[in-house]
Amino acid sequence: MTHPSPESLEREARERLAELAARTEPLKTKDRLRIPPQPMPEQPPEERRRNIHEVALGYGPAQARLEAMRCLQCKNAPCVQGCPVRLDIPAFVRAIADGRPDEAIAIIKRNSILPAICGRVCPQETQCQAPCTVGRSLKNVAAAVSIGRLERYAADWERESGRGSPPPVKPETGRKVAAIGSGPASITVAADVRREGHAVTMLEAFHKPGGVLVYGIPEFRLPKRIVEQEIETLRAMGVVIRTNFVVGRTRTLPDLLEKDGYDAVFIGAGAGLPKFMNIEGENLVGVFSANEYLTRANLMRAYDRARARTPMYPSRQVAVLGGGNVAMDAARMALRLGAEEVHLIYRRTETEMPARAEEVAHAKEEGVQFHLLQNAKRILGDEEGRVRAIELLRYELGEPDASGRRRPVEIPGSEFVMEVDTVIVAIGNEPHPLIRQTTPGLRTTRRGTIETDPDGRTSLERVFAGGDIVQGAATVILAMGDGRRAAAAINAMLAALP
Repeated sequence: MTHPSPESLEREARERLAELAARTEPLKTKDRLRIPPQPMPEQPPEERRRNIHEVALGYGPAQARLEAMRCLQCKNAPCVQGCPVRLDIPAFVRAIADGRPDEAIAIIKRNSILPAICGRVCPQETQCQAPCTVGRSLKNVAAAVSIGRLERYAADWERESGRGSPPPVKPETGRKVAAIGSGPASITVAADVRREGHAVTMLEAFHKPGGVLVYGIPEFRLPKRIVEQEIETLRAMGVVIRTNFVVGRTRTLPDLLEKDGYDAVFIGAGAGLPKFMNIEGENLVGVFSANEYLTRANLMRAYDRARARTPMYPSRQVAVLGGGNVAMDAARMALRLGAEEVHLIYRRTETEMPARAEEVAHAKEEGVQFHLLQNAKRILGDEEGRVRAIELLRYELGEPDASGRRRPVEIPGSEFVMEVDTVIVAIGNEPHPLIRQTTPGLRTTRRGTIETDPDGRTSLERVFAGGDIVQGAATVILAMGDGRRAAAAINAMLAALP
């Protein structure tokens, strides 16, 4: 598959814009539907599979305007209903179509403090773009207006032009709020609560803030400088960030309320405890959770061998178990860390994969080998206790299960062995139990997630929660949606206090 250069794509877009500008009549719906979707400029696979730089390079101005002109400006705006933070999508897209990225980013930032991040990693194809009238009219969801790419364009324009500024903050109220964790849910809460003039402190267990944005999502999908700039925006607003602060060990949640004087606490600690398959051989040297593998590579910069001394297991043949975005991230990172072969093993078919189609396509282009309708039965070791192979079992699909996907059914006697020296388990995460174990009265589910009402209120007075610790491992934008609702509830509660 050829990858046109950014320059050629921008040139073609300029030519098309000139043709449209020469028209004497305004564009009608049929004219907009004839404008082809603009492809995202990307690094060629043969280059990017051995570097850590961002794969998607972003639209140029002409591409962005042309893509935005595809929007029909529907009165009922179904795209907004699909957005967890309810961006005014038609308005910001119209501003880009008119060549006013400054107005576009101002509209976006009314509802989102993380547009550069959401534009890169959120699954727009299943949220705001899924109900897009353009995609429905063309009977192809992939042909919907590329809302996420346009959001990224506006955010990148602001950053690269040096015009960004922190949101305004109202006069100090004397109220104090603590946000546990510093991922997307807590970042959103911190920004929205701080805007109202309340003091906000973020408590982060790691040595760097950002949560899953820095330890989970690889540099080639989300450059860390972008996350760092968003964190600096919070600091510029007056948010205090304390790192190496483990709630439940450094201080308990009741301590924050009863001894430290916080008027409210938001729990956005994520779901960072990895799940394993509980099969023979998972304790062998060379078996990793995707969480540990990606944390070493991302947060601890194991890929930067010239400047980081993070130890990383040397791998030649890697098996990744799972079919979600984390599995794709781990497989693609393994290639960039020097693996000769990377095998992704998933017990259903590609149709049932929860990973974004874009991530699956990128993994294939980069050389990850997909083994579908297969799963690990056991991991085999050598005399030194190191991984030497993995025994797999073939599957077929049966009836749909509770998730709506067809259930994988083992095919007896279909076992076979694949030689590998590393196994990465990427089958999901769950919340760490420390907070619930040290917080009496906090109601949780059987999955270990915290129970909340729709506004993020927990079973404890003045305690709110949101993001992965409530939903289980989900998405950045869903966590932000939780954060916005919780922040609104916190602000309302604080405003009502005497």
